[in-house]
Amino acid sequence: MTMSRRTIIKGMAAGPLVAFGGAALAPAAAEAATLSPGQFTLAERLGNSHGTYAALAAGLAGLLPKATVADVLASANRDAVHLAAAPSGVGAFQEGFGWNPGDQGVAEWVPQGVTTSADALGSGVWGGKRVVLVSWYFDTDPDNDPGTPNAEVNKGVRVSFVDYTDRLAPRYRHVLLVEPVKAATGAPSYAPVQRHAGGILWYGNLLYMVDTTKGLRVFDLNTVFEVATGKSDVCGLDASDGRYYAYDYRYVLPQSAAYDNTGTLLRYSCLALDRASTPDSLTVGEYAEDLAAPVVDYSGTGWNGNGTKITTPKVVRWNLDYTDRRLASATASEAVTVKQGKIQGVVSQQSRHYLSTSNGSGNGSLRAVASGADTPSTVARLAVGCEDLSFHGSATTDWRFTESVIWNLSEYAGRRYVYAVRADGS
Repeated sequence: MTMSRRTIIKGMAAGPLVAFGGAALAPAAAEAATLSPGQFTLAERLGNSHGTYAALAAGLAGLLPKATVADVLASANRDAVHLAAAPSGVGAFQEGFGWNPGDQGVAEWVPQGVTTSADALGSGVWGGKRVVLVSWYFDTDPDNDPGTPNAEVNKGVRVSFVDYTDRLAPRYRHVLLVEPVKAATGAPSYAPVQRHAGGILWYGNLLYMVDTTKGLRVFDLNTVFEVATGKSDVCGLDASDGRYYAYDYRYVLPQSAAYDNTGTLLRYSCLALDRASTPDSLTVGEYAEDLAAPVVDYSGTGWNGNGTKITTPKVVRWNLDYTDRRLASATASEAVTVKQGKIQGVVSQQSRHYLSTSNGSGNGSLRAVASGADTPSTVARLAVGCEDLSFHGSATTDWRFTESVIWNLSEYAGRRYVYAVRADGS
């Protein structure tokens, strides 16, 4: 999602949580071509200028009570809304939910990434629970007007932990993502992760998040901390009372590692898990502004890497090591170009790549293309403002659908859904 793309939807925020109509999409041209994967490389980083993430987290652990994913789910404080029918225009709908009225209407927080416990573990459940995770980024200027931003503080990224065990009555709680640092006094502290969070992936105890210009950030779900509440404008150690806050969120999830881009330039817009590949792998997709004639924009600062710009978006794969949930290699194992603009989500099943593509104020589209193929297929229509994807295989033992589905979510205020569509488009 980009600022320029979202501005065309201004005025929708007041819309009710109801379905709405839309015309059929005209499929955009797309094609795929293989690239040499060796040019796409990452370097693992285990700390920042304040020290190693492990040592910084250990310092926090000596001062804050630890919590678990089970604790977060058990303390869910918001009710989601079961979707009895598909959002307007969505095809092959299986099931899903919407957010509570406050999260439906909030302008500053925008949902982006989705992953589930079916990604985390082969059984599909975590601690006996069916869980959906959704990332939101904080927009300091949601009305996109020139001049002073609406919010003085960028609160970074939060993740909704949704207990979806009872699909008719899901409940959730937000957790703030933070990066461990040291306060000016040298005491352990943390800071908000001020990134776009366009895609997330839950794999074992690790949560991966794309960092658009740099690569991937990693968070260890075995290291959740409970902090004080009551101050909505403080994140980290508050020198005035010696307590730790997180913008009034009860839990924080600190960063534990990063993978920085060191090869050909790549825009880390979205990512997802492929359990069908051998070994398991993740794929990263790139966003391009124009739907029909895409060009990936590498302008601005903060880019790591040294490659020639490629005008067509790419899908790049890295293999994973299931024993420690980290990357098996820093070098990509597959790379393809896709002539397809406005890719918001990519999820692969071996050589078949599913793409969610947005279409402004119209319905988005779920499309698919094979590595090296010339002609993509349109699988199903998605909601307006469609975003990230997550594949949920029918072979998942403890959270089973009769056929495989793909999770998607939509971002526009008043019309925010998290839902699954059947992967074959039926």
